[in-house]
Amino acid sequence: MKRLFLLEDDMSLINGLSFALKKQGYEVTVARTTLEADGLWEKEKYDLAVLDVSLPDGSGFDFCKKLRKTSKVPIMFLTAADEETDMIMGLDIGGDDYMTKPFKLAVFLSRINALLRRSENFSSAVTELNSNDISVQLLKGEVYKKGQRIDLTAGEYKLLCLFLEYPDQILSPEQILGKLWDCSENYIDNNSLTVYIRRLRTKIEDDPGKPERIVTVRGMGYKWNIMK
Repeated sequence: MKRLFLLEDDMSLINGLSFALKKQGYEVTVARTTLEADGLWEKEKYDLAVLDVSLPDGSGFDFCKKLRKTSKVPIMFLTAADEETDMIMGLDIGGDDYMTKPFKLAVFLSRINALLRRSENFSSAVTELNSNDISVQLLKGEVYKKGQRIDLTAGEYKLLCLFLEYPDQILSPEQILGKLWDCSENYIDNNSLTVYIRRLRTKIEDDPGKPERIVTVRGMGYKWNIMK
């Protein structure tokens, strides 16, 4: 049985989500404040966390940052805010998905199931990706360029892994967004993806102004170019 952790302060939403998740066969632990969450999280191992952003004593973003120091479980944010900057920040600090209230319960459950499936596939896959002097240690979540460790945000890391999993294949913006963030809703658009691509290039390319690893295929998308 999968264990899910829900950090939310709205009792009506807690009751509705808990009932639906338990009906799906999940075990649910609920915290209503970040203080309560700190204590509960340490007592068990969880397979996924659902975090509200606005809480009585803090933010789901802050709790996410704590989790990411020790855990790589999938994280979904729930929030009433729909500002693009907040959404990108949530994904950048380690979130895997983002839903804006109000939302349809069926969509929520579908995305929870998708996050868990991706997590299972990821853990059973290869443990290392290598290409063009770039090495990704998947179990550690570490990235190296020519043997030197480089720091990536969570969003940049996921984007790099995606490119390395599909070398020399053109990926459209829609494919990239769908694979990384289940973007059935347009909360991350092509302009935001362009920002991610540019930031990743500054860290992995020898000359970001003339990228050789992540190349743009005009009118089609991007691809990880195998350097000869």
